[in-house]
Amino acid sequence: MSHPANWYPDPFGRFELRYFDSMNWTEHVNNGGTPGIDPPVPSAGPAMPITNHQPAQVQQQVQAKAGVRGAAFAGGGSLFTEPILVVNQKAKFIEVENEYAIFDQGGRQIGGVRQVGQSTAKKVMRVMTNVDQFMTHKLQVVDAYGQVALAITRPAKMVKSKLIVTNAMGAEVGTIVQENVVGKVHFGFMVGGQRIGSINAENWRAWNFSVQDANNHEVARITKTWEGLASTLFTTADNYVVQFHYQLPDPLLSLVVASAVSVDTALKQDNRGFN
Repeated sequence: MSHPANWYPDPFGRFELRYFDSMNWTEHVNNGGTPGIDPPVPSAGPAMPITNHQPAQVQQQVQAKAGVRGAAFAGGGSLFTEPILVVNQKAKFIEVENEYAIFDQGGRQIGGVRQVGQSTAKKVMRVMTNVDQFMTHKLQVVDAYGQVALAITRPAKMVKSKLIVTNAMGAEVGTIVQENVVGKVHFGFMVGGQRIGSINAENWRAWNFSVQDANNHEVARITKTWEGLASTLFTTADNYVVQFHYQLPDPLLSLVVASAVSVDTALKQDNRGFN
């Protein structure tokens, strides 16, 4: 690595931040301002969140459930170059840590979303209460090798949500800010005080979204796919298909990817569908 010494998103996903000394990752870690010590070794488990979705299931989500029949452009094989992303949550009876797998349209996993920075007390609170919206949530979007591509922080909310998006080096890319409370929810993409785009729910339950640029032209769509009554009743899994209409430039691209992979985990954490 050739990065300067500094705090960066923990590449191992166990903490929010880990200190890099310009040569190697160190044992110095930090969660929400609380320092700690953790050996810089990879986890024994998988490098990124995984689900039990098979390629055929992913392809069915894209074609039959989301109604996407073809890609707008040729994919490059990564989170930021594929025309279609399929975001599938790991099914759980009780949601304590938010985990998603991200596939391309053919069913090949190209990334994931993992939650970091949770204390044991916070996990207990999430099991025993329904106060997710009043808690700060921190996510890492990782590539196919488990390396951090984006970090997302959703501070505790009272009425409106806000997401702070940073890159792999911890530099802020922009924010995703809820702009209304009543009616179909919509969020603005803000960079340096300028609104460069938006994500707009097409119904009050906020299941399907139109993603638009600064000129209100649609650049992508996010469609929730129905996984069946049994899955909906007995697990917390949510699954989405994201369709890009063309290759977007940054920082709009990073903000769209961030919003696309955190529709449930961050945009409507209180699970009432319109917050």
